[in-house]
Order: sequence, then C-alpha cells, then structure tokens
Amino acid sequence: MQALLDAIAHAPLQPAPHRVFHGRGGLHTGCQDWAADFFDPVWLTTVFRPPTDEELAAIGAALRARWQELAPGRPLNWVLQQRHEAAPPARVLAGSVPEPHIVAEEGALFELHLLRGQNHGFFLDMARGRHWLRQHVAAQPGLSVLNLFAYSGAFSVVALQAGAGAVLNVDMSAGALATAKRNHALNGVAARARFMAHDIFSSWAKLTRNGPYDLVIADPPSFQKGSFVARKDWARLARRLPALLQPGGHALLALNAPELDSAFLRDTVSAEAPSLQFVERLPNPPAFADVAPERALKVLIYRAPA
Repeated sequence: MQALLDAIAHAPLQPAPHRVFHGRGGLHTGCQDWAADFFDPVWLTTVFRPPTDEELAAIGAALRARWQELAPGRPLNWVLQQRHEAAPPARVLAGSVPEPHIVAEEGALFELHLLRGQNHGFFLDMARGRHWLRQHVAAQPGLSVLNLFAYSGAFSVVALQAGAGAVLNVDMSAGALATAKRNHALNGVAARARFMAHDIFSSWAKLTRNGPYDLVIADPPSFQKGSFVARKDWARLARRLPALLQPGGHALLALNAPELDSAFLRDTVSAEAPSLQFVERLPNPPAFADVAPERALKVLIYRAPA
C-alpha cells in the first residue's frame, strides 16, 4: 500500500489523462491489486479485491493532501472502481464527476464514463499506439483506414485529425458507436468517418466492398463471448488481413490477453497471412512497466508487400 501512497504524493499536475500507479505490473510488492489514474479533474483508483476501510481512508487522505498542493481550493473528485465479485463497478467517494466528462490527449478530445462499468471509454496503455498512428497518417495524408472493434473511436479521431482521407469504424455494439460518433463530433471530424454496427465474422463482404485500405487497425477484446475470443478468433481475423490491405498498406494489431504473449500473435499472422511483413512491436508507456512484459499489452505493426 505504501508504494501507492507514495505515487499519489508525488503525482504531477498533468492535464492529459495518465496512469499514476500501476500495481498490476507486479513491480510493487503488496500493491498488485491497485491502480490509480488521473482523468482531469477526477482521480480514479481501481482495486481487484475487496478494499478495507483503512485502505480507503489512507488513499483518501493521500489524495486530499496532494490535490491541495496541486490545485489549492479546487474540490477533490475521486472515483473508486472495483473489479471483483459482488461489488458495484464504480462509485464516487469524493466530489463529483463532470457530465459530460471530456479529456484531451495530443489535441484530441474524448468523452469518458467513469461510472459506467469497467470500460470507461479510453485506454491509457494504448497511448503509444495512438501516437504511432498520428505520425504514420500525418506522413501520408489521405490514407483510407479500417478501424475494427472501434469501441469509442479513439483511433479514428486521431487518424482523421492527422489527415486520413476516410475511416470506416466497425463494432458490434451500437452503444459504443454512439460514443464514437460523439467523439468525432467533439473533434469536428465526423464528415470523413463512417460507422457500421456489424459482426465481422458474420460477413466480410461489407468490409471488402469498401476496401482495400491503406491501414487496418484491429484492437479486439481479449475474451468477450459472442464477439471475440483471442485464442481462437485471431486466426480467423489474421487470414482476412491481406485481402483488406492495399499493396504497401499497414496493419496495427493489438493483443491484450495476459495469458498470450507476442509470439502467439506473430505465429498466428505468420501461419494465416504469411505475406504480411512484421515491422515492429510498439513499446508501452513507461507508466505501464510490467515485471513480465509479455503479460502486458502487445501492439504489433505489419506491412503488406508493395
């Protein structure tokens, strides 16, 4: 617990959303069940077991003390997210959450929902993926992009801001796409975006009809029944990639299953799409350092032959 309290005590006043403490990385003994993030103006702590009253009191005191130093006179806003059985997913322990709650990263705006389930709309560990995308598209304005498993549309917003010609966002969830549409409107890029509520495994015809694409992004859930199960469905997805890509096009592929390493994804792509050339694995943000890096997020870049 002390490592978490120390991280809070030294947290910088950084407006961009960021991870303050990553106990899940296993680098802090006794704190493996805790994480802390800052989504201006709200602090979010996440716990993967039932917390004690003493622990919450200590964290609350640390947050109040640090916030008084960083933003004197501003009220503390603190949300606790609990990821264990028989617990409410999230609750406000101090202050309130803005509605709407908008955060900014590298000039892009995103709508958050910290009190709505475990996935609040923005993945901090994918910051390097979004940065790579921004640079890649900016170097080649006008690219066509297919954003599979689009969720709240963060990749699409970044691509369009960087100069993409058009983005097709695909997700099974109409609710997720509704948030994605609001994010595009927030950033003034909705005119060049399309949205399709679609199960890609039911039919690929709609996607191939609009392709091929200069860039395909695939950041699927690790395990979601009826949508995607990484161990069996990555092969089904990988074998479709060559037909979706323009010659010389790129693919950004993400694997967030702790039990599967990057070799699993590389071997799968090699077997199912041997024409694709591996380019690099993107590093994760330093705040997400892990004692076992292969357990953390894996983001791989591939290129189709020219």
